[in-house]
Amino acid sequence: MKATAFLFLATLFCITWEKVHWSFGVDVSISDVLTILFLLAFALEWVGRGERRFPRTTAIVLIVFAALLVVYLVGFFNIQTKDSLDQWLKGMVKFVLHFVFLAAAVAYMARRSRTFYWRAIAAFTLGLAANGVYAVLQLLAARGGVNLDQRILAPLTGGASSINVYGAVNGATIFRPNALTGDPNHLAVMLCVPLLTLLPVYLRLERGHRLRVPLAVLLGFLFLVQLATLSRSGLLGMVIGLAILAIPYRRKLTSRVLLYPLAGVVAVLAIVVASRRHYFEVLLKSRVQTGGRSENAHFAVYSFVPQIIHSHPLFGLGLNTFSVYYEFVTGKSNWGPHSFYVALIVETGIVGTVAFLLFLRYIFARLHAARAVGRALAAIGDVNAARVRPLAWGMTAALAGTMAANVFYLTMQFYYFYAFVALALALPLVFARPLRR
Repeated sequence: MKATAFLFLATLFCITWEKVHWSFGVDVSISDVLTILFLLAFALEWVGRGERRFPRTTAIVLIVFAALLVVYLVGFFNIQTKDSLDQWLKGMVKFVLHFVFLAAAVAYMARRSRTFYWRAIAAFTLGLAANGVYAVLQLLAARGGVNLDQRILAPLTGGASSINVYGAVNGATIFRPNALTGDPNHLAVMLCVPLLTLLPVYLRLERGHRLRVPLAVLLGFLFLVQLATLSRSGLLGMVIGLAILAIPYRRKLTSRVLLYPLAGVVAVLAIVVASRRHYFEVLLKSRVQTGGRSENAHFAVYSFVPQIIHSHPLFGLGLNTFSVYYEFVTGKSNWGPHSFYVALIVETGIVGTVAFLLFLRYIFARLHAARAVGRALAAIGDVNAARVRPLAWGMTAALAGTMAANVFYLTMQFYYFYAFVALALALPLVFARPLRR
């Protein structure tokens, strides 16, 4: 049905728009609404077609879902306060929606055309590009003394939000754009996915291809937005991802096709920095230091891990309950662990951590299978081979980069990550059809 396709693409497009949410006792985001509508439309279409079979990949996703569900339900018995129970319930709702969406998205894309798969990639990427455009407008408005969120988002959502204020240099405020995400670091880590995923695709485009210039402009723009966030976690993810891409594309990384767009980015940065040299010198020094309060907070959360391994080693304190148990340390009721892996160990214990790491290993294995599909397509002369292998390498780099960035941040529990995983798992299924025939 066209409605199912529209809802799926709309979900991918809006999946990083964290600020677009409404409060009904609990926060309901636009991603929640679109995901639920897509799942309902998908279920109706599936039943209407009388289908009973689904890909093995979907079955494995459901097995992982069941295993993690058991871990989280067992962790429920470690909950001791009402606040912890409330947080656990919120975490469970998100977990169920994320994994059901993942399973449905893989099954849905597996029976759609290759063209539709590329549309899904485009919808996801353009949604982040829209975030980038809003980030630029948000930054320009803030420099003019205007809270763009208050002007645009508040009338729509009824909530309050604003650009992140990092500090000041000689009375000049330092702004870090967070766009439609909740945090500048969220935006930066999210941008690792399209940047690393599409870079190898761009490098392999034929000379004169109609997407070569638009893709170069898009990648350069997204990289500038990422730099504007001043996020070290985002840059860490990019470094790790580029190190992986340097294995198969080491010659391409020094070619004119990449150096020209990179020169454009450097030129823009040079103009901006030259206009306020002292401002950026002070800013850069503040971001490279490692002994500040922010850095100590990121490292300090790892000290909680041995305590939990000692007291609740197998199943942790309970899903999504970190902030409640450590409110007495932080003084904040909504303070997260600032590390996905700390959250994983503290909240789900050794069993939950091993289960999720095995799931990540499975995603890498499917991307390895996608590269094999690309080689097989090349052997039979299929033109899609020139796109499948670069895309698979890009997704491998994006996954590794996201995992690295989450050492000091946590975005792998957000909707966008499961959308990315769905695209990665569906890749070998969609493009292996000629080989099966």
